[in-house]
Amino acid sequence: MNRALRNAPLAAALLLALSACTPSTPASSVAPADAAPATPAAPADVPAVDDAEAARMAEQVREATRHAWQGYMQYAKGHDDLKPISAQPRDWYPVPLLMSPVDALDTLLLLGLDKEANEARELIVGQLSFDQDIEVQNFEVTIRLLGGLLSAYQMTNDERLLKLADDLGTRLSPVFDSPTGLPYTHVNLRTGKTRGKISNPAETGTLLLEFGTLAKLTGKQAYYDKAKRALVETYKRRSKIGLVGLNIDVETGEWTNKDASIAGGIDSYYEYLLKCWKLFGDQDCKRMWEDSIGPLNQYLADDVREGELWYGHADMDSGARTSTTYGALDAFMPGLLALGGDLDRAKRLQESNLKMWRLHGIEPESLDYAAMEVRSPGYALRPEIVESAYYLHHYTGDARYRGMGKEFFDDFVKYTRTEHGFSALKDVRSKEKDDSMESFLFAETFKYYYLLFAPASALDFDGVVFNTEAHPLRRTW
Repeated sequence: MNRALRNAPLAAALLLALSACTPSTPASSVAPADAAPATPAAPADVPAVDDAEAARMAEQVREATRHAWQGYMQYAKGHDDLKPISAQPRDWYPVPLLMSPVDALDTLLLLGLDKEANEARELIVGQLSFDQDIEVQNFEVTIRLLGGLLSAYQMTNDERLLKLADDLGTRLSPVFDSPTGLPYTHVNLRTGKTRGKISNPAETGTLLLEFGTLAKLTGKQAYYDKAKRALVETYKRRSKIGLVGLNIDVETGEWTNKDASIAGGIDSYYEYLLKCWKLFGDQDCKRMWEDSIGPLNQYLADDVREGELWYGHADMDSGARTSTTYGALDAFMPGLLALGGDLDRAKRLQESNLKMWRLHGIEPESLDYAAMEVRSPGYALRPEIVESAYYLHHYTGDARYRGMGKEFFDDFVKYTRTEHGFSALKDVRSKEKDDSMESFLFAETFKYYYLLFAPASALDFDGVVFNTEAHPLRRTW
């Protein structure tokens, strides 16, 4: 084990707590859809990473995390995010909600960065209040703040964190009061006034892990029931061929955009169908997942060139291909396929992720995979490609995925590191920087890089379920 981990009391306590977790039914017991039919393309060479190199990489990730956190503390303390080029704070709303400290806390604990974790926790318990007359986006606040508070509470047993989570859950709950049970997109934290009736499956269906965990920890079943109804109502509105579209009216339940994909706006809906069964043992979620993965593979999976596998877009009613677009957010899919037991497809799709990354030395937000041309050139420091490498390494033990991770991390540091943190890119082709460092860099990107390189004992993978913001939740009920 890494020396820093051995000497980290908070990390050691975390390991003990996670190891004591009662694992839920393994997702790998789900029978995957028919095996991918095409012959896989020959794998590209990746850097060699043995255990000693992996330990060095894990330490580099810890140092990068510390560097970004120190920049935040020096120039944006008490605010949501750091702008890493201008060294200025950025807030989402008129009142800061400490996005970066809440998103970062469980990562800092996991990496054994005790001083930094204590700084984050003191900021949260000392300054964070949700009694604010501000309108917030339910989805982002749920996955980042509610998820982060719950995970940090499970790691520390600090009741103040659970109290904050409960208060936030209460203030967000009015979003579910629509005629269909599908949530509105925005809510005022003080008044409960809602707005935003045009939503998407990700925003309507990516709430049960957080609200369900909150229900189990507080004994307030209404949290679970409302979030589960939203997930079920989304599923019930799938098309006859089993796909969901991009936009839905939460008051009428009618689709306003019928573009089906695994991209942003839909992605985490599918993730939560599987994960809610894994965390809660909810058989309805298991059934909905099994009903959904087959149509995804039938209508969205796309074999191109010499055995490459991608996932494109299709009309939700006909299944007809509408575009060959894939990007950084879609790159979560190999990890989800692996979690669901379909390692063949997962491996093939991760090779396509690697090809996407190598096109310009860092992944674009989206590209046309048929033409291999960038469509949206930004790079927001996203984690999904690393998440998939981590899942595949866990399930296969193949050092190839650590090799991919080394390439990704080396490029990440080369092109995004600044004096005060790490910067998004405006264009992966020119590598021009964008003055942005969103909180998911702490919650997800650094966490998945670290876990990819750290020993398996760093976290009890089978005893936790990561929410879509990579906050590990564990079944203690």
